[in-house]
Formats: sequence, structure tokens, C-alpha cells
Amino acid sequence: MTQAIQRRSLLAGAAIGGMALASGPASAQRAAATTAPEVYELRTYHLVRGPMRERLDTYLRDAFIPAARRAGCGPIGVFTVAIGYGTPGLQVLVPHPTIADFATLPDRLAADARYTAAAAPFLGTTPDAPPFVALDVKLMRAFPHFPRVELPVATAGNKGRIFELRTYYSHSERAGTTKIGMFDTGGEIDIFRRTGLTPVFFAQDLTGAHLPSLTYLLTFPDLATRERNWATFGSDPAWRKLITTPGLTDPEITSAADNQILSPTAYSQI
Repeated sequence: MTQAIQRRSLLAGAAIGGMALASGPASAQRAAATTAPEVYELRTYHLVRGPMRERLDTYLRDAFIPAARRAGCGPIGVFTVAIGYGTPGLQVLVPHPTIADFATLPDRLAADARYTAAAAPFLGTTPDAPPFVALDVKLMRAFPHFPRVELPVATAGNKGRIFELRTYYSHSERAGTTKIGMFDTGGEIDIFRRTGLTPVFFAQDLTGAHLPSLTYLLTFPDLATRERNWATFGSDPAWRKLITTPGLTDPEITSAADNQILSPTAYSQI
């Protein structure tokens, strides 16, 4: 399966690299494109109300995150769903340097004595007291010109913040590649930044039930700021021009979208 994902990633990268939009990349984008894009693992732990959450928090905080950081992953974000589907549960964003690092992480964790000791209660749970109901994993690859997670300023002081996780779906590979290009080299990310939609990552989905798709994460100090900034974005002249450009309109390249409002846990590194 890993080889198939890697082949798909390489083919998709070639398609994106060959795409040209009217607005050329800025110097910062060109510099970013020389950095190898990260691979993102988004874990969704499905829970039922009760002691599962405490078991999972303890494992992630005390065992998994420290060991994954020692293995070169991170920063690692852990979130609950405040608005949207997926409650109760936890979403865990794990940045990996490469897809090979994702594939070999389980073996590296198993060889880490500090991890196996800290994770023992979690790994040793019995069927009558499981640590979660189910685990979904989605793999994504960062956009070429947005190759790394950008930490929110509020993270450093663990200040109040929320996140919005959005996924856009397209009806074809060509349409999906075009939508990625609108963000990555077509100027849409610049409009986001200017209008207060602060990005954390942008990525192409490599796995999932409804490909092709892309996913991105935004951050805001609160819901009121989110509402204001989305309104500013929606009325921005550059955005209005971009979204009405033939070939780039939503009906032509975006078939559906979904989003969640997330809250970071106290130990989240994002």
C-alpha cells in the first residue's frame, strides 16, 4: 500500500509542477518550492463518552508525542471537534519529513524503550476497556509552495485559539489539480493571509474515500474573528476576480466541501 501511495504522490506532484496559472509565484514561493514538502498523517480517533478519552490523552501526551518528536516528527497537533461531525473523538495531526518516515514510524516507536514503557498501559488495554472505538488515518502531502506547517503565534503562549479544517472535493484529477494550483501558485493563499485567514497547512490528499481532494487548516483567535475575516475574504476584489475567472469557478472545479471547527487540547503543539 505504501508503494502505491508513493507512486500516486509522485504522479500528482508531476501534474502540479506542470501547471501554469496567470499569476506567477512570488520570490517567497520560489524559495519554499526548494524545500521538500512534508507528509501529513491525520489520525481520527473515534471514541465513546467515558474513560476512553482520558486513556487516549494520557497516551498521546506522555508516550506518543514525545517519542514521535524524538523520531523527527512534528510539531504535533491534537484537537477536539467543537463544531461539525466527529464528536466525541480526537484528531491528531502528525507531520512527517517524508512518506518513508511515516511508513517506518511504528518500527522506530517499537525500538524506543522510553516509548514502550510510557505506552504500556495504553498498548496493554483489554477488550473490555478499549482505548478507542476505531481509528481512521488520512495521508496528505503539503503543497510545493507551502511545504511546512506554520505554527500560530498563539501556540507559543498556549493562548486561546480555534482551528478550521476544510476539505474541497473535485470531480476529476484535472479539476483537483487546478484547484490546488489556485492556492499554491495562483494567489489564493496570499488573499487568505491579507484578509485574516491565517493558514497552518495546505495539502493534497493522498488517501481517502472521495479523491481527488485537498485539505487545509486555518487558525483564528475566536469564532467572532473567524466570521469577520471570512466576510472580508468573501468581498475581497482580488478574490471575486479569481473565483469568476473562466476555468476557476466553483462549479467547474469544486464538487463539494466540508469543514470542522476544532479546539486544541492543552498539550497540543499546534
